[in-house]
Amino acid sequence: MNHHRQSPRTIEINTRLVTTGVVLTAVGAVTAWAGMAIAACAVFAAGRRIIREMDVPPSQQAAAKLRQAKEASRAGMQAWQSTSGTQT
Repeated sequence: MNHHRQSPRTIEINTRLVTTGVVLTAVGAVTAWAGMAIAACAVFAAGRRIIREMDVPPSQQAAAKLRQAKEASRAGMQAWQSTSGTQT
């Protein structure tokens, strides 16, 4: 019987390349975060500028739309009740 013992293979990793990859990845991540922060600031500034330039503030617009919806709902309910009351 021939029993061949194989020596365990070792993985040889070039640590210089791994270190370079980690550094490049970190630099890319920092650059990406900086880019996202700058873009977010620009979008928020534009939003604030648009809101400042509005004739009617968004809170007043929302209140007016809510009043309209309540009035429309009330009118629809009254119309439904008046038609259902006359049919019986």
